[in-house]
Amino acid sequence: MKSSVTKVFRKKLDELPASESLKQELLHYAKAVSQETLLQKKRRSGILKGTFVLPLPDDFDEPLEVFKEYIE
Repeated sequence: MKSSVTKVFRKKLDELPASESLKQELLHYAKAVSQETLLQKKRRSGILKGTFVLPLPDDFDEPLEVFKEYIE
């Protein structure tokens, strides 16, 4: 079963002037678009893991002196 978009596209394509150069140009465009979608790389999660490592001090998880009175 063809979608309504495909039906409309084919109808409009048939209504175009009999210019073969125009139809050829549309064919080249369709091929280029389909190749672009094939060439796009898929993103992978976690590809940069471990790349940005900050030097954290050993007492990073310890409470700060500034907040001692709030903690107590």
